[in-house]
Amino acid sequence: MKKIGKMNEAAWLLGILLCSLGVSLCTKAGFGLSMIAAPPYILHLKLSLLSPFFTQGVCEYLWQGLLLVVMCCGIGRFRLKYLLAFGTGVLFGFALDGWFLLLGGNGVCASMPLRVLLFTLGETVTALAVAFYFRTGLPLQIYELVVTEISRRYGIREDKTKRINDVVMLVLSVGLALLLHRSLQGIGVGTVIITAVNAVLIGRFGKLLDRLFTFEPRFPRLVKLLGLGEKT
Repeated sequence: MKKIGKMNEAAWLLGILLCSLGVSLCTKAGFGLSMIAAPPYILHLKLSLLSPFFTQGVCEYLWQGLLLVVMCCGIGRFRLKYLLAFGTGVLFGFALDGWFLLLGGNGVCASMPLRVLLFTLGETVTALAVAFYFRTGLPLQIYELVVTEISRRYGIREDKTKRINDVVMLVLSVGLALLLHRSLQGIGVGTVIITAVNAVLIGRFGKLLDRLFTFEPRFPRLVKLLGLGEKT
């Protein structure tokens, strides 16, 4: 079977659209968000009481900006593509708010069967999106960038780094929810399920994508100009 080539730019765009769709579906399912998406949602619930400006999408990229600062301190360096990754996070935030506009807001659905379906689809789509992200040389969101850069900096396998990162983010999400809301808003059985299966799903989707596509830039001069020719 002939692979579809030069998928970097398309994979990057699909990553943004699919990941934001997955988060929006899981939000409306109401079983708890992933350990990655939960902190900005928890912040959104608090900050939106102060101003409608703090949509879930806005809180997403503000949170990613904070993670970027922490990551740079942890690995002891800063590169231009890190700033571009924050730009990807901003695009993701706009896409997330766009999906909620199409879906009628981020309120939880009333039907239990529909909630189960939305959660299943949301987690599946999100894992596929991350698998796409990992195969491009273009700016990742800060979440994925943290995994790849820490893996590279300290010589830890990427899948192991991802699992460790997921657990750390789960603990952080719980602490943030208790601190801001004195409850586990945004955290639930779905959060635990995603923590257990996320890395496995990403790995399996990655193997499937490698059989179907080759991930090379369609615009190599632009990629080189931005210093993104190296796969992250």
